[in-house]
Amino acid sequence: MTRNISATQTKTKLETKPNRKGRRRRSRELALQGLYQWRVAGGTVEAIEEQLHETREFLKTDEKYFSDLMQGVLANLTELEKHIQPCLDRPLKELSPVEFAILLLSTYELASHPETPYRAVINEAVELAKTYGGTGGHKYVNGVLDKLAVRLRAEEVKLQVRAKT
Repeated sequence: MTRNISATQTKTKLETKPNRKGRRRRSRELALQGLYQWRVAGGTVEAIEEQLHETREFLKTDEKYFSDLMQGVLANLTELEKHIQPCLDRPLKELSPVEFAILLLSTYELASHPETPYRAVINEAVELAKTYGGTGGHKYVNGVLDKLAVRLRAEEVKLQVRAKT
């Protein structure tokens, strides 16, 4: 005997549970959009945040995390750029706006969010670069962030390397 199941009855556990990782990922995506907009069109962080708050996607974010990312990156821009530049093979101004925004976002997370494992930060950045960046941009972002992780999270990286051997 077969049973007809409607689409509304087939929700998985993931769809019914709050998904913190998913909310953080969407927070990163919106922060990336905001940083891209800031880089390309200018504007204040407050105006950009307000505009993004009005989107439907914002309902799926971790609002505090999103605000921390946007405000934290722009408040610490000079310091973040100083961390990034030694790991690049070209001047910052030659990076695409998407790669630049992803590197700023991820560098801020590496520097300011030790509760997030460095590998998670890098993996999220690579996924953003695959989705929004140019061809091969994810490889470049991965290489730069690997170097940055050694600088900003030396102990965590050493522990990870030891655990693998």
